[in-house]
Amino acid sequence: MKPHTNKILVVRNDKLGDFVLSFPALRMLRRGLPDTEIHVLVPAYTRPIAEMNPDIDRVLLDPGQAAGWRGLWQLSGLIRRERYRAVITLFSTTRIGLACWLSRIPLRIAPATKLAQIFYNYRIRQRRSHSEKPEYVYNADLANYFLELQQRKPEAVPLAPYIEVPESVQHELRRTFIAQHAIPPDHDLIFIHPGSGGSAVNLSLAQYAELANSLHCPVPSTIVISCASAEADQARKLAELLTIPHVVYVSDEGLQRFVEHISLARIFISGSTGPLHIAGALNRPTAGFYPNRRSATPLRWQTLSTDDRRLVFSPPTEAEAEDMGQVDIGVAARTISALLEKLHTNR
Repeated sequence: MKPHTNKILVVRNDKLGDFVLSFPALRMLRRGLPDTEIHVLVPAYTRPIAEMNPDIDRVLLDPGQAAGWRGLWQLSGLIRRERYRAVITLFSTTRIGLACWLSRIPLRIAPATKLAQIFYNYRIRQRRSHSEKPEYVYNADLANYFLELQQRKPEAVPLAPYIEVPESVQHELRRTFIAQHAIPPDHDLIFIHPGSGGSAVNLSLAQYAELANSLHCPVPSTIVISCASAEADQARKLAELLTIPHVVYVSDEGLQRFVEHISLARIFISGSTGPLHIAGALNRPTAGFYPNRRSATPLRWQTLSTDDRRLVFSPPTEAEAEDMGQVDIGVAARTISALLEKLHTNR
């Protein structure tokens, strides 16, 4: 079966934040191969943000591990019918590796890790667990490896933003949002997302409250405590601890609408979660809280925000890896306040 000469598949089918960190690689492929269609394989819940990415031409849905062998055969059949020239699996599992091999794609690229690597005919060693570089750079290295195989020049990692919300949408959404929550029109919106979706070690609610109450903002501001529906109780408990203007925003209108709300943030503050990485992809200023665990370092899981818009905080090196109680909240509050002042000055 002859492959389509201008169509490739990129796979990053794990969590939301992981997928967002593939955006630099997708932009590099777009720039390096402007006449090539770029398709992605993702789980259903990340599809909305994939559809917001201008570097993606088509989204394929992964039925997931729960679909069993039948789902695997259906997935491999779907991929085979597309007749891809190549597949770049940014982080592979045995299931995905087998599906790509069964699909008979002639050029199959993935990291040389674990059993899954046997299903690929081109591999590069990365050792991601050593956390020697950002996750998005590991993804970018695979994109450049493919470009080199195509005898194209390697691409520099591009700067954010990778997705954008039109100004007209932002303007109307802000007008509606502040009216709905009775926020004064001149207030900046400082987002704090205390939930983790079960994927990251995080600050306690008391720490988030101390941080928010200690911020010195250069202009009048309102804290927006954002959360998913399942985390609404947690958000309301945090609200009870705040002594400054605040509202609770429950994201229950879908992922795309949540992305649009995040675009309103003067700064987005949270643990290393999917929403933090969405803020980074929008190039909103971010302040992330990370454990000292080797596989979850601030370096590896830094956001896509440009250097001047990204802050990271962790427990001291002598503390237990996941003891977030050792994070110096006073230092964090002063550092975030200084960034807010700088952002205001540079407006």
